[in-house]
Amino acid sequence: MNRRELADFLRSRRERITPAEVGLPAGPRRRTPGLRREEVAQLAFISTEYYTRLEQARAPHPSREVLAQLSRALRLSDAERDHLHHLAGAPPGPPAGPSREVRQSVVDLLDRLPEAAALVMSATYEVIAWNHLATALLEDFSALSRRDRNLIRRHFLEPYRDGRRLYGASDGEEFARTSAQHLRAAAARYPDDPEVTGLVEELLSGSEEFARLWAAHDVVARPTLCKTFQHPLVGPVAVACDVLDITDRDQRVVIYTATPGSPSAEALRLLSVVGTQRMGVSG
Repeated sequence: MNRRELADFLRSRRERITPAEVGLPAGPRRRTPGLRREEVAQLAFISTEYYTRLEQARAPHPSREVLAQLSRALRLSDAERDHLHHLAGAPPGPPAGPSREVRQSVVDLLDRLPEAAALVMSATYEVIAWNHLATALLEDFSALSRRDRNLIRRHFLEPYRDGRRLYGASDGEEFARTSAQHLRAAAARYPDDPEVTGLVEELLSGSEEFARLWAAHDVVARPTLCKTFQHPLVGPVAVACDVLDITDRDQRVVIYTATPGSPSAEALRLLSVVGTQRMGVSG
């Protein structure tokens, strides 16, 4: 275990993350760049004293569980996670939880689809990347916390925000069934990930609908080929729904397109110009 290198690496990763990126308020009188030590400890579910000792090169050998929790808290890439494990003298195994790191080529792909609303979801239905038209059609995901960017949590636990299903989507029952099936499969792939198990427990205790679907033990999901969103500015937008799997990251690219020349295509064109302005969402 290289205590000094480990301490320097942890400090450098902590200082590059802003509170907003992890859903924490910046607050007044913030003197340190990035996150505070106590904030990292909170996100990693370890004591502030122990994390402080890690950054001071005085802590004993961290367990694999602690290293996994620090990797998630500090939003490490796969390469950084492996490096952290090597510094701690614990060669890395397979990732314990779903990846939230989106390849730059995929981010660039989203931006090259100006006539399509496109986003990337993790294995647990967290929106982790999106393009401009997706924010105009759905909402400004950059203004949301990580918790509120999880669509399966929003669907089951906040089903009727503003008196309607999430985004006014026409496929509410189908989305419920498909997302529960996908989450069951993800829970089997990541049985030791606390975020996955915590999400399942939260949904089971908070939604009778989810509990009923979960009890069915179905894992084969049918694709959603089309849906209609009820948009507050332009009204109904009917789109085709295509999903591309990124198998090495266990992620999905969701692409919404409208039939060329249709009223929905014109609505998307209008949204691409107007963006999130005057739509009752943060922009």
